[in-house]
Amino acid sequence: MIVILKPDIDKTGPEYLALMEHLTHLPSIQVRRHEERGVHQVLTELYLIGNTAALSKEDIQGLPGVDRVVRISEPYRVLGRHKDDSRATHFDYNGVRFGQDTLNIFAGLCAVDTPQHVELMMKALRDNGQVCTRMGAYKPRTNPYSFQGHGKNCLPYVFELAGKYGIKVIAMEVTHESHIDEIRDTLKLTGNPTGVMLQIGTRNTQNFELLKIAGRQQDFPVLLKRGFGITLEESLNAAEYLASEGNRKVVFGLRGMKTNMGDPHRNLVDFAHVPVVKRLTRMPVCIDPSHSVGSRDRAPDRLLDLMHVTAQGVIAGANMILVDFHPAPAKALVDGPQALLLEELPHFIEDVRIAREAYEARVKLGDRVRAE
Repeated sequence: MIVILKPDIDKTGPEYLALMEHLTHLPSIQVRRHEERGVHQVLTELYLIGNTAALSKEDIQGLPGVDRVVRISEPYRVLGRHKDDSRATHFDYNGVRFGQDTLNIFAGLCAVDTPQHVELMMKALRDNGQVCTRMGAYKPRTNPYSFQGHGKNCLPYVFELAGKYGIKVIAMEVTHESHIDEIRDTLKLTGNPTGVMLQIGTRNTQNFELLKIAGRQQDFPVLLKRGFGITLEESLNAAEYLASEGNRKVVFGLRGMKTNMGDPHRNLVDFAHVPVVKRLTRMPVCIDPSHSVGSRDRAPDRLLDLMHVTAQGVIAGANMILVDFHPAPAKALVDGPQALLLEELPHFIEDVRIAREAYEARVKLGDRVRAE
């Protein structure tokens, strides 16, 4: 059960204290507090955990300081979209808005290799009106002898170049809690020229200790990729680990499923789950066409498979795109064969715009049909 309090309730006032006194003495019930911080107000939500079936919704609704009560109908207590719960939520980070009604493109290097390539990428993004990117500093690899990323050594010039070219948010994978500290320390050392969205990759979707640590910190939002060999429900529960520890700024990423049923693509594209995740939870949904397709193969209509797959996800309502670009794919240290060229960036952005307009037209059509 979720108890939503009146906006900006005084946590030291008599209403709040009387409410907490009552709730904390309910038998077999634990109370966990979360806050939704908006531009103009703070919403406090109390999660009642335990045998809530015996509680009267009407009685809780009548307690001091309570705005409304929502019964939990899904296993995702914090991130779930529950019965009678149509709240539209979003979060803002470093001047960029993330919600189920927005769309942000994170084009960039799967793995940072040289400062020159980073600068070329950042400049191309700036010149095409983009403020987000992806930059891989820490790279978990299947083969222990493969390039593992430059790690903290590349962070200073990546962050400084981001600031130089007006890049506000960098999606960056972490595989260990020390990486979070290194990112935080380097941002401070360089004067906080940009922001970072921590990315937890598919191999760490069920690394529960990493999830807890990423959830406890409040400095950075988190992009959690779906596990490549587990169910959607298991991956959504992984996202709930983050939120249950306090970090509700979570984006859920679809990146394809590992199975030969997807051949000749690298993974079986799972972008039909975009609306499913948005229905079950309030998280924005990211698609990763690069790791789904894994190549630059072109269809007879002269469009890349990767662009077709991107359009499918955007038309389904995706809110974020994580896509590989590189100034010289042949020299890329990771996933060069699937990287798009910098000169293809304007084409990619325009194709995304067309797909997004198609999605918005479909939404308007749906609204019109329901109104008839």
